[in-house]
Amino acid sequence: MPGMNLTREEAQTRADLITVESYEVALNLTGSDTVFGSHTTVRFSAVEGSTTFIDAVTASVRSVNLNGVELDPAEVSDGVRIALPNLAAENTLVIDADALYMNTGEGLHRFVDPVDQEVYLYSQFEVPDSRRMFAVFEQPDLKATFAFTVTAPDYWDVISNATTPVPVAAHEGAKTWAFAPTARISSYITALIAGPYQSVRSELTSSDGRTIPLGVFARASLMEHLDAENIFTLTRQGFEFFEEQFGTPYPFEKYDQLFVPEFNAGAMENAGAVTFLESYVFRSRPTDAMVERRAVTVLHELAHMWFGDLVTMRWWNDLWLNESFAEFMSTLAAAQNTEFTQSWTTFNIMEKTWAYRQDQLPSTHPIVAQINDLEDVQVNFDGITYAKGASVLRQLVAWVGQEQFMAGVRTYFAKHAWKNTELPDLMRELEDSSGRDLAKWSELWLETAGVNTLRAQIATEEDGTITGFEIAQSAIAEYPTIRPHRLAVGFYDFDEAGKLVRMHREELDVAGDSTTVEAVIGLKRPALVLVNDDDLAYAKIRLDELSLATATNHLKDFESSLPRTLIWGAAWDAVRDAETPARAYVDLVLNNIGHESDSSVVMVLLRQLNTTLDFYVDRDFAAEAGTLAADRLWALANEAAAGSDSQLQFTKAFALRASSAEQLDSVAALLGGELALEGLQVDTDLRWELLSSLAAGGRVGVEEIDDELSRDNTANGKLAAQTARAAIPTAEAKAAAWQGILGGELSNLEQRAAITGFNRVHDAALIAGYAQDYFEAARTVWDTKSYEIAQQIVVGLYPAAQTGQATLDATDAFLGTLDEGSRALRRLVLEARDGVVRALAAQAADK
Repeated sequence: MPGMNLTREEAQTRADLITVESYEVALNLTGSDTVFGSHTTVRFSAVEGSTTFIDAVTASVRSVNLNGVELDPAEVSDGVRIALPNLAAENTLVIDADALYMNTGEGLHRFVDPVDQEVYLYSQFEVPDSRRMFAVFEQPDLKATFAFTVTAPDYWDVISNATTPVPVAAHEGAKTWAFAPTARISSYITALIAGPYQSVRSELTSSDGRTIPLGVFARASLMEHLDAENIFTLTRQGFEFFEEQFGTPYPFEKYDQLFVPEFNAGAMENAGAVTFLESYVFRSRPTDAMVERRAVTVLHELAHMWFGDLVTMRWWNDLWLNESFAEFMSTLAAAQNTEFTQSWTTFNIMEKTWAYRQDQLPSTHPIVAQINDLEDVQVNFDGITYAKGASVLRQLVAWVGQEQFMAGVRTYFAKHAWKNTELPDLMRELEDSSGRDLAKWSELWLETAGVNTLRAQIATEEDGTITGFEIAQSAIAEYPTIRPHRLAVGFYDFDEAGKLVRMHREELDVAGDSTTVEAVIGLKRPALVLVNDDDLAYAKIRLDELSLATATNHLKDFESSLPRTLIWGAAWDAVRDAETPARAYVDLVLNNIGHESDSSVVMVLLRQLNTTLDFYVDRDFAAEAGTLAADRLWALANEAAAGSDSQLQFTKAFALRASSAEQLDSVAALLGGELALEGLQVDTDLRWELLSSLAAGGRVGVEEIDDELSRDNTANGKLAAQTARAAIPTAEAKAAAWQGILGGELSNLEQRAAITGFNRVHDAALIAGYAQDYFEAARTVWDTKSYEIAQQIVVGLYPAAQTGQATLDATDAFLGTLDEGSRALRRLVLEARDGVVRALAAQAADK
């Protein structure tokens, strides 16, 4: 049998053979710390006499009974699949097995809280991991009902997709919860969350008059920090917006939101039982950016209840549409029905920046990607799937009109509720509602890769009157597609207060290599012309010479955040493309970021500043540039308004870059309390960031880290300590971190924390010797570890800091050893290699 992979061809064949009616899954969570009992009864119809298989990743299989006939587990099960021969027209399959608890954030994850030693479980099934908890036909188009019966310790709470029933006594110290069957859903959105979780309850009234119970859950040791009322407020706002826009009442019977430990992603859209990472429970003061990110995530997962859960993709090639739709709708809901009215600014600086980066990697692919198997799905959870797809949906909404778009979506939900669909099903409804022929649009936008560049070409009289205005569109040779765009052109000039404000806006269709903007001919040329104003199009922009000079000198003077952020994006593109010197970008950021009002923009700019200093600045000047930048960040922290979000962000950014004796003295004084910034509270999480700074600077060691951990012996504290230990700049500390990462004893988040600390060095030479070790270990890591763990290592330990030809040569030699069966591994390494190529080009441009 072929192991953990599943091809699309196999899935199509299986879907042609069988139709699944129901699952009854009985789980026993009261025994071992490593395995749990999993008893599955499946009822399904089939082509009589056919043969297929069911997915079941198991520790052992005790029995397999197909239509009353006992099959030998040793013959039909390989630990991943169970063969099902000679099927009847109507079948009942009963499988009794033991499944493995995971510590990788996949399947049924088991976590022990260091505060109280309590066990907490949660499931994470997307893409192919419900088979780690029960036997299942693991593909999205084989929908069925699911009835879970769970035996667990009697003081636990047990949550699934259906309403939690009243438990009955099982045996001493245990109870059994028998959940009602779900509606017909895909297996990847089923869920089980179990443990002594605590909750806050509320309710709302759906558009059809039903009362929908709401719950917000967290571990007991985090409950004091959970602002449940904020979550409920966002949930009510989301329900109101989506039910109105979609014309369909909420499709499930309750809505629980659970913050769970060691979660790999931001959240997961399990039907009626959404799981979130615990970083969204703020035990210390969060940045405003993190608060907004949580809000958008809450809305994203709620949107999935309709798009993804009620109507589900047939196969994973439409995963992009599932995620892109939720991403677009969550930002739209945040901007139009919550306090986060600037969410499109955040969307530009975060999602679009991610999309543009992903779309310029050698691994870029069309939005509608070729998904041959599960391995393809895993690596296509990327910036194309989420961010470019959502950006292109925004362009589609601009192209057809928002009212027409939503009208098509309403018809789509009405026609396809509880079914599986493909992209053409949605596009047909949008064509009908808008009157636009979308066939060519879909071909150009969804079936080709790459990003276009737009720039204005302006001719004027001596008095500034515009005599010619063209929007030129270009593409690189590898991806030459020229696309149609619906976009706006903004004219910005200074008002009496010296602010750059929009004086004129022109919206139009742009197509081909050049488009004339007739409507602006005869107008006075403004100080700045902004192509793609309002950020409707998905394209890189370049400013004309006069506009660039205005932007460079007056970036802080924009009245609105979105046009300013578009300028930031153009500047970042230019330095990444080695068109402008890296140190000029560093100066641009440090000279203007203190005036930036949007927290998410500040956060991303600081990340980009770090990337520029670490990789793009000419290496002969890198150390000096890094020290000067840290000094400037410290000055910005001191100049920021007392208690402001920027003050907190600048302080953290300074601590991350502090390397000189004087800078580390300031960090130590801030941590010790000898130095204070007015309004800045050095709380638990900030203490860890300051301590990690001192660890990376060689000022503290294991003893001080352990001492801090004794004051914060929590899950977060353990992760922070893991990072700090790995950051100590000694050969011994780096060796211990490396061995711990590759040894396989760490959980998913512990491993991630160790990788972060290992890479935190002020002198990249300290870890240069691990480059060869990486290439010797990468293939074994990929072949022996789960996808999430392997991906963390392959991406996180790639020797990116060694930006030189030797790294490229070693990478190419490694890639030469990979065969066709290593597509996912090859892609990850190719993407990492591209970072070195881009860094070398940027360094050359910074000479």
